[in-house]
Amino acid sequence: MSARNNQANKAAARDRLRAERERQAKKDRTRRQVVVAGSVVVVLAIAAGVGYGVMQLNKPSHWEAAKKDSVVAPKNTSGPDGTTVTIGKASAKKTLEMYEDPRCPICATFDQTVGPTVQKDLDAGKFKIQYIGATFIDNAASGGEGSKNGLSALGAALNVSPTAFEHYKTAMYSTKWHPDETTDTFKNDAYLIKIAQTVPELKDNKVFQKAVNNGTYDAWAMKMSAKFDKSGVQGTPTLKMDGKKLTTPGSDNAPLTVPTFNSALDKALKA
Repeated sequence: MSARNNQANKAAARDRLRAERERQAKKDRTRRQVVVAGSVVVVLAIAAGVGYGVMQLNKPSHWEAAKKDSVVAPKNTSGPDGTTVTIGKASAKKTLEMYEDPRCPICATFDQTVGPTVQKDLDAGKFKIQYIGATFIDNAASGGEGSKNGLSALGAALNVSPTAFEHYKTAMYSTKWHPDETTDTFKNDAYLIKIAQTVPELKDNKVFQKAVNNGTYDAWAMKMSAKFDKSGVQGTPTLKMDGKKLTTPGSDNAPLTVPTFNSALDKALKA
């Protein structure tokens, strides 16, 4: 082999080696670019996820937003935002203010025990009732939204008629349907509609069911709850007449038996 051929072969080999190195370097650069681009995508995805999470955390809850929504007041109400709910004969001279929370277990006890007597006296015209709904149990340690949702459903019942409201409230507080305070069952629209199926005025009532499912009276419930908060009343049930509480003798609690209720009521009616 001539020296010229040998040199040519060596030069060709060097060219092939250089070309191979260049191809490998190009592959390495492409791989690094892909890795970097993928890392950027991951970082951006994480940042977007964190940003969305923060946005969701800062987003007001449905019920917080409902405080600012336009109020649709149920029929059979009066006053600002329809938060004056008066049940009974207009001719009754005295008004019994009744402060209750739908989830309140003592309210349920009161209604189960004294409720029939209250209804009898209401029908007889001894007094009319002004109902003030509360939702403070939702904000207690157990949390939840059943008080608010239950109050909204009561608004839907009131929109049908005062009688529907009375009967629905009684059904909600019954031993069959009222849940334990720590169980937020009233947050479920389906459960509230199921209760309504036992109330003649609400059974298969599509207007009522649509209002419950759509949250038609959610904003109203929040206004009613705010009215309770401004009242200075600290617990439920609370009964007041002429600005004075009806209580069990020797305590600051509402009367939970028929005799103690009758005694407190007679005293209030004579005042």
